[in-house]
Amino acid sequence: MEKAKVYFTKEITPESLVKIFKTLNKELPGKVAVKLHSGEDGNQNYVRPEFVRDIVELVDGTVVECNTAYEGERHTTEKHQHLMEKHNWTKYFDVDIMDAEEDLHIDIPNGRVLKENYFGKHIENYDSMLVLSHFKGHPMGGYGGALKQLSIGCASTAGKSLIHSAGKIKDMHILWDNTAPQDQFLESMADAAMSVVDYFHGNIAYINIMCNISVDCDCCAVAEDPCMKDIGILASTDPIAIDQACIDLIYQSDDPGRDHFIERVETRNGIHTIEAAAELGFGTREYELISID
Repeated sequence: MEKAKVYFTKEITPESLVKIFKTLNKELPGKVAVKLHSGEDGNQNYVRPEFVRDIVELVDGTVVECNTAYEGERHTTEKHQHLMEKHNWTKYFDVDIMDAEEDLHIDIPNGRVLKENYFGKHIENYDSMLVLSHFKGHPMGGYGGALKQLSIGCASTAGKSLIHSAGKIKDMHILWDNTAPQDQFLESMADAAMSVVDYFHGNIAYINIMCNISVDCDCCAVAEDPCMKDIGILASTDPIAIDQACIDLIYQSDDPGRDHFIERVETRNGIHTIEAAAELGFGTREYELISID
């Protein structure tokens, strides 16, 4: 597999977000879902709707989310919709909680761990997807980027439960006493991410925003403050390459906070999600980083 192209800019503005997407020159046909993280109630680090307004309007996209598999302000559709209003997502965009009604069952015949996945059924309403990820740490996965957004992000509550339990549990109420061994969880994320890529037949573009880089995810109501300075924005048509590029930029950084971030990634073996995804073959870890500054 040839090297993937990953575009990079140090400028983190709404205008640079549009610029890097245009540089990617990836057509997103039909109705476009914009998958992003709406931010748990209380989280201070999530990317705000005002920042992404221009790019969402450019692709004429609908902001999509799915409910969580843990207690909080996003674990029921009613609560999630209320939080979308509170965080101003509905002020600017059409918003769709994709598993508001029922799930879409998808088989994963080539999955390493998962042989099935459950999306929010409204995913059927979309022809393509812009995966707009805030790159940061994660308490369980080590880091969160494009692969997490594809996998846990697009999964319904039942799908999230399957991923966290390596295919054993669909019921959120019994999930947390039956979580999987760590590497199986990470491999399940890779399987689930592949299922979304396959579903859209390549009609996906990926943007990772490396700002507010905390060791914690935007799903944390009480998250650590950022430990590193902002790095930039990356764009690619390859979800594995873009996450690998972000990890490499962290390791190459001379920021004094990098060690804290790396400790979070390494103690969770977070790079294994990228390794497992590359073995599945829906992208590559080999890339060319192209600066557009």
